[in-house]
Amino acid sequence: MRKIPLIKPYITGAVKDKVCEVLDSGYLTEGPITKELENAFISYIGCQYALAVTSCTTGLEMGIRALKIGPGDEVIVPDYTYPATAHVVAIAGADTVIVDIDPETMLIDYAAMEEAITSRTKAIIPVSLFGNPLDYNILNIIKKKYNIAIIEDAACSIGAEYDDKKVGNISDISVFSMHPRKFITTGEGGMICCNDPNLAEWMLSYKHFGMGVEADRLSASFERMGTNYKLSNILAAVGLVQMEQIEYLLSRRKELAANYIKLLEGHPGLRIPGITPKGTHSYQSFCIFINQRDRRMQLLREQGIEVQIGTYSLHMHRAFNENPNCRLIGDMAGSKYAFEHCLALPLYHEMSFDDQLYVVENLLQVIKETE
Repeated sequence: MRKIPLIKPYITGAVKDKVCEVLDSGYLTEGPITKELENAFISYIGCQYALAVTSCTTGLEMGIRALKIGPGDEVIVPDYTYPATAHVVAIAGADTVIVDIDPETMLIDYAAMEEAITSRTKAIIPVSLFGNPLDYNILNIIKKKYNIAIIEDAACSIGAEYDDKKVGNISDISVFSMHPRKFITTGEGGMICCNDPNLAEWMLSYKHFGMGVEADRLSASFERMGTNYKLSNILAAVGLVQMEQIEYLLSRRKELAANYIKLLEGHPGLRIPGITPKGTHSYQSFCIFINQRDRRMQLLREQGIEVQIGTYSLHMHRAFNENPNCRLIGDMAGSKYAFEHCLALPLYHEMSFDDQLYVVENLLQVIKETE
């Protein structure tokens, strides 16, 4: 049977050579290769600071802590997201306020978000989901109106743009994921991007046990409580080589997405989600809305096609709906729709047009047989 995976990491001979170079050097912990990866993000994104960390999750946590958000404060997050977006708020000791999404784009409902703001609200963590950028004009108006911070969960959005400006260079703090499902991956890892020197200095210290940023081992000065969120040279080597190919990888993903759109657009059995006006989607994932999602997903998997749900609706889970430190606002109709209808199709740089035809033909056949 033909096998079409959801995604394949971009692991070339050059990636392997770079990892072996690090191994041969004996310098395995965070060091010069990690710094090169951070500089590659700064160069590509256009931001002032980039800090490599162990995951997008720990990066988001660092952002909350750097803004001095904790017990008694509230942070607003969208309901339709991976639970880590909300977990980090609780880890920092603040209260989580969960609001609905727009069922057309699957991004946070900006009106619901604004209505949820109280005197305790210190930040919003919107998610540029699947590589679709947020409407930063709306976010910036709300940010200034209420004097709150925007910590962007940009896990999927390396390469996305809004009004010709790259995601990662717009919000107060943006955090990317480098999980294996992301096309720039380090196996596990994340990258924080920001333009505020005070926030960058605090986070750099925090991820190095609270050490002063100018310290070395002989003159170490520990300025605050901290932890170890460093990204090793070994992992950084994988992402560094991929970053050197990011324009190719992005253009290939956009080409594949355009193929899907041409093959699927207008078909009555499915719908393609909307893209933010002025936004350039990076297509970390290519998703569609489809009825009978779970049944049809299983039938496609039986044909060797690895399709997947989009993500989760937090309000459906006990960690959030039975948590006294979580406040759910509204009926979450948009999130519920996305959770029940969103289907992610295979998308990876080696995918051929014939592979895409196989996916589409099977998808349309499944729709026809299960109407």
